[in-house]
Amino acid sequence: MALNQIEQRLFDYMQKNLDERLFWEQKVRALAAAHVDDFAAGAAIEGEIRAYVVERVRIVKSLSDMPTGISMRNLAEYLLRVWAPPRPKKKKDSSLV
Repeated sequence: MALNQIEQRLFDYMQKNLDERLFWEQKVRALAAAHVDDFAAGAAIEGEIRAYVVERVRIVKSLSDMPTGISMRNLAEYLLRVWAPPRPKKKKDSSLV
């Protein structure tokens, strides 16, 4: 999965700052557990990331020029894939075969 430049910059910031990374790892796992599928979890994570960007651009000088209105869906799905435990595979219904 390819992240755009903005998403990559934010991910790099999360990775370089231990407190931020730990916070996001826990948040991603919690949101993944709270949603029935990865699509819904990804949407929830994206919403949290967008709110986080709005907060961080005011506080972190290196992120101050980051646009706040762009999609963070790729980053959300990437974090879900990297930090959340994989969901069990759905069993095939043998009656449909």
